[in-house]
Amino acid sequence: MSQIAIKQVKSRINCPAVQKRTLDALGLRKMNHTVVKEDTPSIRGMVKTVHHLVEVTTL
Repeated sequence: MSQIAIKQVKSRINCPAVQKRTLDALGLRKMNHTVVKEDTPSIRGMVKTVHHLVEVTTL
């Protein structure tokens, strides 16, 4: 399966708790942190929830 790189580009301050938990579930802990995940529908759904806070690139 293909992989995607997810980078947090905006702060989690003043975000709802659901979005903070989604960032934690993706493994993003601080600004400019990048994680590589498999491109699955569940990961895509989490990215869609926090699309305004992250940047996604395909590998």
